[in-house]
Amino acid sequence: MREGNIEVKFPEGLQSGVYANNTVIAHTKEEFVMDFMFVAPPMGSVNARVIVSPGHMKRIISALQDNIAKYEEAFGKIEEAAGPKTSFGFQP
Repeated sequence: MREGNIEVKFPEGLQSGVYANNTVIAHTKEEFVMDFMFVAPPMGSVNARVIVSPGHMKRIISALQDNIAKYEEAFGKIEEAAGPKTSFGFQP
């Protein structure tokens, strides 16, 4: 390994990824919490929770904007999906 490189291990159970068709994002002063969910009424489930610092969230947004621009350049404009037609959330 060259100096400055970090070896990243990818756990086998995560390699296939998970599908999420909804995301809920919340924040405190210290962190952003992103819950990625698969919602198929009448139920939904959280597939992953990602917690990041505000500074890292800015880098994520920048990387997403860059990738969307490259995608649209190659494949055309992405139309924003409509919001959910039903309410959902963590109900008691």
